[in-house]
Amino acid sequence: METMMIIHHILLFLFCGLCAASAGGQWQLLQESVGIATMHMQLLHNDRVVFFDRTDFGKSNLSLPNGQCRSDPNDTALHVDCTAHSVEYDTISNTFRPLMVQTDVWCSSGAAMPDGRLIQTGGFNDGERRVRIFDPCQAGSLACDWQEIDGGLLARRWYATNQLLPDGRQIVIGGRRQFNYEFYPKTVKASNLYSLRFLVQTNDPNVENNLYPFVHLNVDGNLFIFANNRAILFDYVKNMVVRTYPAMPGGDPRNYPSTGSSVLLPLRIAEGAVEAEVLVCGGAPKGSFVQAMKGNFLPALDTCGRIKINDVNPQWVMETMPQRRVMCDMLLLPNGDVIIINGGKSGTAGWEYGREPALSPIIYRPNGPAGARFEVQSTSSIPRMYHSSAVILRDGRVLVGGSNPHIYYNFTGVLFPTELSLEAFSPPYLDAHSAALRPKIVSPRSQTKLSYGQTFQVQFTVAAPIDSGAVAVTMLAPSFTTHSYSMNQRLLVIGGGNVTSSGPSAYTVEAVAPGTGNLAPSGFYLLFVVHQEIPSEGIWVQIQ
Repeated sequence: METMMIIHHILLFLFCGLCAASAGGQWQLLQESVGIATMHMQLLHNDRVVFFDRTDFGKSNLSLPNGQCRSDPNDTALHVDCTAHSVEYDTISNTFRPLMVQTDVWCSSGAAMPDGRLIQTGGFNDGERRVRIFDPCQAGSLACDWQEIDGGLLARRWYATNQLLPDGRQIVIGGRRQFNYEFYPKTVKASNLYSLRFLVQTNDPNVENNLYPFVHLNVDGNLFIFANNRAILFDYVKNMVVRTYPAMPGGDPRNYPSTGSSVLLPLRIAEGAVEAEVLVCGGAPKGSFVQAMKGNFLPALDTCGRIKINDVNPQWVMETMPQRRVMCDMLLLPNGDVIIINGGKSGTAGWEYGREPALSPIIYRPNGPAGARFEVQSTSSIPRMYHSSAVILRDGRVLVGGSNPHIYYNFTGVLFPTELSLEAFSPPYLDAHSAALRPKIVSPRSQTKLSYGQTFQVQFTVAAPIDSGAVAVTMLAPSFTTHSYSMNQRLLVIGGGNVTSSGPSAYTVEAVAPGTGNLAPSGFYLLFVVHQEIPSEGIWVQIQ
């Protein structure tokens, strides 16, 4: 049976070729192998993506440069390892290079800081209390690499979640057997561990189902925290629950290992009063993890729930996806749609506990009519099961990699071999027939700095006649993605409608930067002009 599955996988790949196109988007194979399984991903403001998997998989398929070797007497696989377990990928040149990570980053977390550095926290074994810093390379440089801080965390952080805060710090929440949170960097006023009883209340004995909690920064500065099947609004300054939300209908778990995913839907600040709405999709029914351990792989959940978290009486509104999903990634697209990608249709997350690869992404249109918001996209030939990931790139493509449900790298004799390849999915807005409608930003220049509340002009061109009522300016915070949750992502609509002509096929639209750090924490964002739901290529802006 396993051999037949592998043969089927190869034949399907050969049949599809390097690209599989249809009205539902297009797939492209970027790299047959980047040498590691891309379990964790973060896009940086120099258009490079940092990947890493774990140091105790054994030897990867990518050597460290210049005869370097990692020496780690605590490693459970190899004490001396001359192969890489982290990679920097250049999205412009489609090239990659190995990085040196010293301690085990397995099932860790992270987010980009306001200055653009990637702060990466925790992991397994000797990495569980580590903080690692990756400062993006300057233009033309290849010298940057990981720096590690021993004892940077107060508690073991394994399967935790990070969120960038309005004051520029990160909060690190939960993790295996950790019912608490802490901050990085430490301050005199916030240097301790802080108990979070909600994580005790949502912990299923022997299964947990509340790891990698979904955390979203609300527009009032509090945190919406979803774990297992319910949520709270949490004031992290006062260590106090502000409100408790109703459990999601059905009561099934949505967090690791019954892994679904979640996004904060676009914040439309250009329209005045900002409504904050959270979407949670997929997961596995109660008992799925225990059943999978016995070889019984239950069908995944096919439901999504939406909740307006600041309503007087917030309630979940349920919808049904066209496919069941567990271990799916959910990403905000530049035009405000949501893509649901990767994962399987039965089983759970965990070692070899997932089945039925979900090869077709789904696009969800939040503003579409109820009952007609989902659209299934074209099919990839590569299963992306446990330990896969995805991020949005500046040109609007979705970068997809990873999949390794095994304790080590395992390429033969298994149902889903370790996957080292890298793909890009181009949503339908990148189809050739939309090219004339696609805006191109002329100014401001990339890497422009914006102040909170600043009004500014965005100049752009469009080849086809423009529909000025269908123009919007959006800002997207790139995510740290791992284990089906994209930490710190948010999309804001900051302008549109007031379009003026500034020459042949040239236009100007006014936008207003978010007014506070509650709406958009300081840092680097991708700025897009969207015309008739088709986004331009993004430019980098830094809000401060």
